[in-house]
Amino acid sequence: MASMGPISILLVTRTKAQGKSYREWLEPRGLAVSTAADPEEALALADQSYFDLVFLADRLGGKATGPFLERLVELFPETVVSVISEQPSAAAAVQALHQGAFNYLAAPAGQEELLAAVEEALEHRRQRRQRAQRRRSSSVSYDVENLVGTSRAMQEVFRLIHKVAPTDSTVLILGESGTGKELVARAIHHQSPRREFPLVPVNCGAIPSELLESELFGHEKGAFTGAVRTRVGRFELAQGGTIFLDEIGDMPPMLQVKILRVLQEHAFERVGGTRTIEVDLRVLAATNQDLAAAVQSGEFREDLYYRLNVVPIEVPPLRERRSDIPLLCDFFLDRLAQQKGLERKELHPAVSERFLRYSWPGNVRELENLLERLVVLAEGEVIGPEALPAKLEDDQAPAGAGEGEGLPAVELPPDGLNLKATLEQLERRLIAQALERSGGVKAQAAALLGLNRTTLVQKLKKLGNPRYRNQRKPNGE
Repeated sequence: MASMGPISILLVTRTKAQGKSYREWLEPRGLAVSTAADPEEALALADQSYFDLVFLADRLGGKATGPFLERLVELFPETVVSVISEQPSAAAAVQALHQGAFNYLAAPAGQEELLAAVEEALEHRRQRRQRAQRRRSSSVSYDVENLVGTSRAMQEVFRLIHKVAPTDSTVLILGESGTGKELVARAIHHQSPRREFPLVPVNCGAIPSELLESELFGHEKGAFTGAVRTRVGRFELAQGGTIFLDEIGDMPPMLQVKILRVLQEHAFERVGGTRTIEVDLRVLAATNQDLAAAVQSGEFREDLYYRLNVVPIEVPPLRERRSDIPLLCDFFLDRLAQQKGLERKELHPAVSERFLRYSWPGNVRELENLLERLVVLAEGEVIGPEALPAKLEDDQAPAGAGEGEGLPAVELPPDGLNLKATLEQLERRLIAQALERSGGVKAQAAALLGLNRTTLVQKLKKLGNPRYRNQRKPNGE
């Protein structure tokens, strides 16, 4: 059997003896193996660690494991799942494949059969990655293929992109810094009828306010000191295509009026000019600010806000789509190997686990930059935990969880309160919100709360398992 690198496998077997046998066959091959006796334990392990492969018995304790298979595939789409059966049948095989399994096989009777099944599953994963890479390589630059993610949150982003791209509607892209707002803008443009014309990006926060007007609208010769010749602005350069106004929330109020006019009339004058210039273009904007709050405070024009916010697309932060982290890592490791001319490196399972636990305040950009550093500096083909920075220590609480940071203002009522009951109610509410945001994945919810998973489970038992609005049954109903 060829060397497979740091492959992590989860065995969910009918009996402990069977799991022990499989483990003894696999571990000498350098594979990291975990075992679980029931779906609940398996899902708890999957919450805590990333598994490349899962071997799942078709029945446990007399019950079919199909509902758990569907849940596992939904939460961890990059994991390859093979269903094993003591009494295989054609009907059961069809059902397992329909529920998301890679294959359905008779329970391996010996070491060679199990190793062959592992090889087959790994080859399937390798080919799947190659197909994805070919699609990315052959696609139009910055098409939606360059936005990586299979989580429900990202699927909603993709749905909106495909829906709005063929139209000329103005789109406001919302999200924290580093989430990929510009990639969304590029995907919209390159799937639109304007794709043959330019996409012109402008970072409104990076250009000094006194230069931004000239940058956007251009200027006539002699309009101001230093204007030695006429200059065409970004709006004219985007003629026929798309202009992307990034960090629109940083735009000075005096320019907001001119942007509003362009949106309404598709016309403007250059700085120092009198001739009205008409443009045919589409406007996409993005911000990491709360523009609605800026409108309330008078910092952003209300009429401009509504003109921009025709179709809002919110790009989720990485901490709210942790199931995409393994896929993003593969994407960036492939790309870095090509760009740097290096052998492709793999992540040790312990590194993958810490990536899943970390809160990623810098979002996808932080992940990409960290991977580049690790690829350049780490020795060998496998990036181990010793190469990670201190902030990714195993028990590190999420960034921003410092004492007192981010706490809402709370005042003691005139008649006092029951502190114990109030704190319990607040704790219950925050846990429910964390579970909702993480889609019920306890490891992700624990990371959002700055807890380890065991502590969160203990609190859930104590508080009676607070419910959240998107809670789903194990069978996905």
